Amino acid sequence: MLADNCKLIFVEIKPMPSQRSLFLHHVAQTSPWPMVIEVERAEGMYLYDKDDKRYLDFDSGFSVSSLGHRHPVVIKALEDQMAKYLHTTVYGEHIQASQIRFAMKLEECLGPDFGTVYYTNSGSEAVEVALKAGRKITGRYRALSCKNAYHGSTLGAESLRSDIAYTSALMPGVPGIDHIGFNSWEDLEKIDSSIGILIMEVVQAEAGVILPDPAWLRAVRDRCTRHGCLLAFDEIQTGFGRTGKLFAHQQYQVFPDLLIMAKGMGGGMPVGAVAGSQQLMHCFSSRPALGHITTFGGHPMSLAASVAVLEFMAESGIMDTVGDKVELFKKELDHSAIKEVRSAGLLMAITLEKAENLGPVVSGLLESGVMVDYFLFNADSFRIAPPLIVTPDQIREGCALIKSVLDKVIG
Repeated sequence: MLADNCKLIFVEIKPMPSQRSLFLHHVAQTSPWPMVIEVERAEGMYLYDKDDKRYLDFDSGFSVSSLGHRHPVVIKALEDQMAKYLHTTVYGEHIQASQIRFAMKLEECLGPDFGTVYYTNSGSEAVEVALKAGRKITGRYRALSCKNAYHGSTLGAESLRSDIAYTSALMPGVPGIDHIGFNSWEDLEKIDSSIGILIMEVVQAEAGVILPDPAWLRAVRDRCTRHGCLLAFDEIQTGFGRTGKLFAHQQYQVFPDLLIMAKGMGGGMPVGAVAGSQQLMHCFSSRPALGHITTFGGHPMSLAASVAVLEFMAESGIMDTVGDKVELFKKELDHSAIKEVRSAGLLMAITLEKAENLGPVVSGLLESGVMVDYFLFNADSFRIAPPLIVTPDQIREGCALIKSVLDKVIG
């Protein structure tokens, strides 16, 4: 019995919000349809969620984790660097061994025309460096890029895009930028003495893995040389072994003035860079000094990981395995619902016979524990870009799941 002066007090106990709801509320979103997988851990070829569900990573975080997740050489490099120092001061002021080691190893792999490096935090920032270098070196403000290309999401990088649907809300962009068709012989006329720089992918990634006509690529190089226009290759997605060479342009024996890199460079750490000759890459040090500066570019942790990745790629023989793995993928992906498999090494576009099946297939694969993804400018293909460490058994495992999902989708 309650005393007469006692009152019952009811307290509503609200359930704790889930990590999913907290994520959607507190983390700024980039689309209305995030994957919302609550990643608990990752190792090698696999990610695991909070319920210990395993996902076979056939996307590499958009070609970032080329050596898989938490590769031992990357972890060792990070632990060694962490024991020494983290940030010291802004980029370009202190001598840091990992920045020197990376540039020296890159020069060993590619030659002296790429032995001087400007380090950034990301691919987008590296593209900005290249854009500014084009103006600084040539004195020309006009630039070219290719239609259906993606170079990043900073305003300068966005201005290189041709697709008005993505860029219309951001207008006006950087002035003086025009576009040429990839593999378009007619558009080569746009490369003239008014252009300071042409920034282009060797392989168009977001268009759905579109390979260059080798003769056209050589003609681009010749035309840029003739008119004093810098040629910059964006190898952000195709770099660091993904195509079976350290960089895709090596397969075509066509060499840029500036090489833009990121993603797979850091083994999972945020980093980007532009490489070129010493003469070109010192353009920011005078007229005026501090022509481009960054606080965290070339961070010692990111560069320690980058050195480990570059040395492993160059010395382990892992790039020699890419060709056989691609052939196994193509063999295992023989299915009536697949129209075509386009490949630049282990960057692949799987084109479906019916574009309307793309969404259900990608969603079905995620549910089945296989991570693939879409392309920005290709509505009938999905992306496969696994870590280079993928084994034949893992290829068969993933392809069997892909075919199983295709069977369910097409009925």
